[in-house]
Amino acid sequence: MPKNGSTLFGMTKPDIRLICSDIDGTLLNKDRQLAEKTIAVFQALKERFPVVLISSRMPKSLRLLQSELKIETHPLIAYNGSLILDGNETLLSQELSLQQMEKLVGYVEGTSIHLSLYHKDEWVVPAYDYWAKREENNTRVRPLVQDLSLTLADWKKRGLGAHKIMCMGEAAEIEILYQKLRAEHAEEMHAYRSKDTYIEVSPIDQDKAAALAHLLTKKYPEIGMEHCIAFGDNYNDSTLLEQAGIGVAVANAKREVLELADVITEKNTEDGVANYLEKIVV
Repeated sequence: MPKNGSTLFGMTKPDIRLICSDIDGTLLNKDRQLAEKTIAVFQALKERFPVVLISSRMPKSLRLLQSELKIETHPLIAYNGSLILDGNETLLSQELSLQQMEKLVGYVEGTSIHLSLYHKDEWVVPAYDYWAKREENNTRVRPLVQDLSLTLADWKKRGLGAHKIMCMGEAAEIEILYQKLRAEHAEEMHAYRSKDTYIEVSPIDQDKAAALAHLLTKKYPEIGMEHCIAFGDNYNDSTLLEQAGIGVAVANAKREVLELADVITEKNTEDGVANYLEKIVV
């Protein structure tokens, strides 16, 4: 039974007023593309509900998907909740400080770990290497290649922090860095290991659920969390699925995410999000 008490498949449909969905592993298919059915279902719903993409991706990547879904006028939540945009308006921006960025850069010196810095639509990499090309292929965004010291100096001059820092590398090195971040910086930075070769570092006070709650307060004060349906697959979706009125996990989700979800739909490769929305709101 969903948390708002509505019947999912009976005569009464749940009182959904906002739809939000994670992207990778949830909304996209095996080719990291939007399936035709997903596009059709979202386009059928866009005039009835706010449809919010919520992801660790940068805004430029999310806008490409918004364009395909024809929801460009809807807000988006990027960087796992560190940045909320409503068109050209910034509703929330939380950044890692220059000092925190410098610490991370220092930690990866002497290792083979690739470190990417993100601020809004800026993505800066120290080299156009395997990891940069892999992320470019996944997100369809091209990074700026620049020495990290030059980037830090530039961002210091411009007063910019990082909405996200991505550390990518061999699993053994990533594990060492992850344990160091947990041991020494757990109270000031949030380190999320999305894969054994990835660490996503973001401001400590933000996650997807907090970001959605902030968006509701700022833009949709008439909508409570209990009237939101959220879709996800990975650990960073956990609080979102727990706090939304209906938390839906795709069948390929992590075991812990499956256990806390209200509902399990088909895999992302089987149009799970579109199939479930078709059942309850289309």
